[in-house]
Amino acid sequence: MIRKFELKETSLKGAYIVIPFRADDERGYFIKDYSKPLFETIGISKELREVFYTHSKKGVIRAIHFQSIKPQAKLVRCIKGRVYDVIVDLRPDSPDFGKWEAFELSEDNNLELYVPEGFGHGYHVLEDAIVSYKCSEDFFGPGDDGILYNDLELNIDWKINPNQKIILSEKDRTLQSFEEFRKKNQ
Repeated sequence: MIRKFELKETSLKGAYIVIPFRADDERGYFIKDYSKPLFETIGISKELREVFYTHSKKGVIRAIHFQSIKPQAKLVRCIKGRVYDVIVDLRPDSPDFGKWEAFELSEDNNLELYVPEGFGHGYHVLEDAIVSYKCSEDFFGPGDDGILYNDLELNIDWKINPNQKIILSEKDRTLQSFEEFRKKNQ
């Protein structure tokens, strides 16, 4: 089986679901999950500068993270396990400001998510997972920022089961609300 590389814009302008090239044969499979020339055909010319991997246990929620200084575009892929990936448009001048959308990314579907600069990003780990982030900007600690995962105004449905134990970092428990973010960025 051969599957062609494809980019599909989400309902939030500038964010894309990426279906990577995949070729399967009797040995297994080969995946190409990034192609600069293909991304450039839709106007994405960001260089990918750093790659990070996270390993997270089932039940972890990584809240809505972003860099307020030196914003990053990200190409996110779950290479092991399964996550419920959430993006939020945090661009104050965008007609989609404050809107969110979610996608299941998994080792089985191989989907990626292109998250443009000015968006927040987080995920709920549905199965122990390894997630890859290819970023357009270096990590910059002083700009590291975020919004609470359970912010009432954003009202994100994280697909949490009623009896499920949630695992949060101390940092993610003390992030700002969307209202606080909005007031700082008006």
